[in-house]
Amino acid sequence: MTEPAALFAHSRVRPGRRDHPARRHRPGRQHAHRGFRWMLAPATLFVLVMIGFPVLDTLWLSHFSFHFGSAAHPIGLGNYATLLHDRQFWNSLEITFLLYVLALALQLVSGLYLALLLNRARRLRRLLRTLLVSPFVMPGVVVGMMFLVIFDPTIGLANWLLSLFGIPPALWLASPTWVIPTVALIDTWQWAPFVALILLAGLQSLPSDVYEAAAIDGASGFSLLRRITLPLLAPSLLVAAILRSVDLLRFFDVIYVTTEGGPGNASDTLNIYAFRQGFVFLNIGYASALMVALTAVVIVVVIALTRLRRITAW
Repeated sequence: MTEPAALFAHSRVRPGRRDHPARRHRPGRQHAHRGFRWMLAPATLFVLVMIGFPVLDTLWLSHFSFHFGSAAHPIGLGNYATLLHDRQFWNSLEITFLLYVLALALQLVSGLYLALLLNRARRLRRLLRTLLVSPFVMPGVVVGMMFLVIFDPTIGLANWLLSLFGIPPALWLASPTWVIPTVALIDTWQWAPFVALILLAGLQSLPSDVYEAAAIDGASGFSLLRRITLPLLAPSLLVAAILRSVDLLRFFDVIYVTTEGGPGNASDTLNIYAFRQGFVFLNIGYASALMVALTAVVIVVVIALTRLRRITAW
């Protein structure tokens, strides 16, 4: 090989990682990752302790017959056996799922409608988004007290509006028939804007060329919504459903402020029933078993929705 050819061949050879002079004194990525891990360790440990201790303590208490003020007696799975034969538990579980399905459907539909309106808005878009944020940043207790006045049978705004159309007044929160739809409407008013913001972000990330091609083919507005928008927006819808499912299945604050599980047991969700067992009847062991059951329900529903989201995303 001639000398110029040898020099050209030598210049084509890329130096290895160990021989590169710039990398010889650079710290490795593993050392950098170790540094980040040690920096995150205190916060991670704090979160694990704050979450793990209550969960483990609840699991431990659920294996005891423990009334507040008396000694605890281990009974193994006795509380869970009682739970399976408790009619009120199954009734509360049914009410929980009824409220969950109704409220989630209302929030997804109304949230999608609000997102579509915001996506088309050209003026005052920032102001409208700010107004949308205001309901779900309000504490649940404040929302419950506000709607307790609105749905009051005598001085409430809701019955006054009904009287304008000649409709007799309704017992919104005092009727066993209407209490669950009313509570679902209250929660929809508070959290539909949250769903709308999630779906608005999904709408703004959809490809515009698909809509342009459909418009050239003569597709109408409803066809675009049904055949393009909803299929492409399905992952965002499932994200919103997952986030709302965690809150709706353990719904407590608004129900406790407005009805306390009444009238009778018409709005007695599983969370309200566990609260009553633990803090009214002071049956801490059985209340812990109820909370373990509620946690299991939430985990199962979230896992099912997460797998469904992976299928739609695929």
